[in-house]
Amino acid sequence: MSNTPTDTETNRTTGTDRTRNTLNTDVMQWVSALAALIGLYVVASPFIFEATETAIWNDTLVGTGIFVLAGYNFVRLSRDRLASVGIASLAVLLGLWLVVAPAVIEMGSSELATGTAVSGLLVAALSAYNAYANNKADTPERTGTRV
Repeated sequence: MSNTPTDTETNRTTGTDRTRNTLNTDVMQWVSALAALIGLYVVASPFIFEATETAIWNDTLVGTGIFVLAGYNFVRLSRDRLASVGIASLAVLLGLWLVVAPAVIEMGSSELATGTAVSGLLVAALSAYNAYANNKADTPERTGTRV
């Protein structure tokens, strides 16, 4: 007797399971939460370090945008949905602006300029990873049906 299984249905499901690109939403939630927390740091940093009025407005508006965008993706992932690739891409653009902003805007102190640039680099990297991973993932299985 052969040890080969005769049920081809079980072989078919294991083959498709290997080709599916599933996403660990718990890890992606942490990535989104970290990006949101960095956005909060960007909002608070002009009030911690010496800053010009332009830097205060820039960091407050851009940091709030990052917090809202990353927070939105966090909520989507906590509801077992994929994160929005468009929202994550917009967060990447805001992060890249924070990298460039110290060269364009007078920040008021070197600590604020460095903190803004490093925060922007981290947000851009985290959000880019979030967008890439969610773009390549298959839709998670839904347990309930919509009415």
